[in-house]
Amino acid sequence: MPSATEVAERVWYGADALASMARGALAPAAALYGAAIARRNAGYDRGEGVVRGAIPALSVGNLTVGGTGKTPVSAWFVAQSLAAGARPALVLRGYGDDEPAVHARLNPAARVIADADRVAGIAAAARAGCDCAVLDDAFQHRRAAREVDVVLVSVDRWRDDVRLLPAGPFREPLAALARASLVVLTEKAPPPGARERVRAAVSRVTRAPVAVVSLAAGRLRPLTEDASADAGASRPLASLAGRRVLAVSAIGDPGAFHRQLAGAGLTVAPLVFPDHHVYTSADVTRIVAAAGDAPVVCTLKDAVKLAPRWPAGGAPAAWYLWQHVVPVDGAEALSAAVRALLAARGPSGGVPSSP
Repeated sequence: MPSATEVAERVWYGADALASMARGALAPAAALYGAAIARRNAGYDRGEGVVRGAIPALSVGNLTVGGTGKTPVSAWFVAQSLAAGARPALVLRGYGDDEPAVHARLNPAARVIADADRVAGIAAAARAGCDCAVLDDAFQHRRAAREVDVVLVSVDRWRDDVRLLPAGPFREPLAALARASLVVLTEKAPPPGARERVRAAVSRVTRAPVAVVSLAAGRLRPLTEDASADAGASRPLASLAGRRVLAVSAIGDPGAFHRQLAGAGLTVAPLVFPDHHVYTSADVTRIVAAAGDAPVVCTLKDAVKLAPRWPAGGAPAAWYLWQHVVPVDGAEALSAAVRALLAARGPSGGVPSSP
């Protein structure tokens, strides 16, 4: 039986008649949802209920459910802040244990705080000695004030028909981009011409600068490597070109992951689990059986959950794909967002001065 995630994906992105009928049937519910969102946003637009924390924050969010690259882009902003001498915290809701573990792996020098209440998370970061915060997935969490609002739009998953939940994947209308400080188009392996269509659609609703980043495939790293290990045991993705690999994932956009692997010449056999799936021993047994003699390749988000359960011997070779953010267009706008966050710390580089 299909999971709830699989059903939603088919309704939102399916091109068949049944999916189209389902979207039409859900349109009244989407209209009610849109009206509720409009009422909620009206209060925040007037500044009602917004709480300014002791340290400045930069929010990285999106308009849709999953699959835009919030984790690597949030980690990129944290890394840029660290490189500039700041003491950033990464504050996130923390669905399951995978997201905090991934951020700890990506930026071990930064504090990672999981709290569904971003206001409380920012306060905890300040008490821990951090001087700024990057909020992962907080565009809709408007109670927490932010100096910079970065909104991601996936080029890979773009659809010209913008539909609100539950008829589509949009949490807010496209017009909500009007309150963004910076819009970032994220790409993994998009179809030809998609970037231009997305940029045109975004530019019609916001005056914010638009940047483009590639969530580029890096090297393969051993699934069970220690978090503190260097990349010495890694290998190029192209080293598996021409081979069948079992692509295991529990992420928001597995299709883009598969296209990245296929683009490097790998023959992909997909094994997809629901987003944020918590792997069990039975799942690992299933993965090993499905792989046979083929290598297993997953994402870092999967690796932090699979590694503790991976058999010590007799299992197929297993790797995770390291991805990194590569600015393609709008690098100055990305740098300006970092500078705005750091400048908001105040002249001492710490807590902002009182107005």
